[in-house]
Amino acid sequence: MSKQLSTRNLLGIKDLTEGDIQLIFETADNFKEVINRPIKKVPSLRDVTVANVFFENSTRTRLSFELAQKRLSADVINFSASSSSVSKGETLVDTVKNILAMKVDMIVMRHPYPGAGVFLSRHIQANIINAGDGAHEHPTQALLDAFSIREKMGDVSGKKVVIVGDILHSRVALSNILCLRKLGAEVMVCGPTTLMPRYIGELGVRVEHNLRKALEWCDIANMLRIQLERQDIKYFPSLREYTMMYGLNRALLDSLGKTITIMHPGPINRGVEITSDVADSEHSIILEQVENGVAIRMAAMYLLAQKD
Repeated sequence: MSKQLSTRNLLGIKDLTEGDIQLIFETADNFKEVINRPIKKVPSLRDVTVANVFFENSTRTRLSFELAQKRLSADVINFSASSSSVSKGETLVDTVKNILAMKVDMIVMRHPYPGAGVFLSRHIQANIINAGDGAHEHPTQALLDAFSIREKMGDVSGKKVVIVGDILHSRVALSNILCLRKLGAEVMVCGPTTLMPRYIGELGVRVEHNLRKALEWCDIANMLRIQLERQDIKYFPSLREYTMMYGLNRALLDSLGKTITIMHPGPINRGVEITSDVADSEHSIILEQVENGVAIRMAAMYLLAQKD
């Protein structure tokens, strides 16, 4: 297997080969061992400067990337659009070119518009990692989710994974579908018809609108948050009704007659898509996902830095 990625940017799962994904996983295995040592730092990205450029609010993803950068001994600068010249009308390209003029090597960017990273990659030479672009893709989240399944189950291939909830507005859902399918998993999506994209059938996934049937089919259930901030109209009558139809509680989990693994990309709306007694149960690998996120992001940045 090649020790380099086939791409110089991480803009979406669709740009990665299965070999790329396996290389990221093998590299993350090594970094996971590092972050569990007493001294959690390696000099792998010493003298590399990374800018976290976030045009959208983020807590977990930004912290995970920042911690990964510091574990690799990179120099880190953080940029928040709300307190920048973007609010004065400066363009995305001008903003980033000004950052790059300070001799930045890599950009980690979150942006509300789909394709912002692809657009930027045509104008700058630095490596770009997409930390989420609108409702399009969130590649490192999909990689850490698949890595967590591999860690728990031994392999992703052949596993049955259902993604439950707001598929329409979720960049996590799209990236997960692409990643899991490349790794040989069977994928189902489950949620109200109003929260299913029109193109969903083209992605090679099953569609189910009954949560119990979906849970009886799957080995792993990835419960998504309802993205109220991206919903411009009402897609269902009320959160209470959504929870009654698509919320996962302990009684439903215990009634399945088999053990399934529960995942959630966070942040959790406890009591909406998942109850606390499920999120905090022995079936959940939600905290493992958080830990694995640091290792996966370390691996991605380390491998991209090798391209130059």
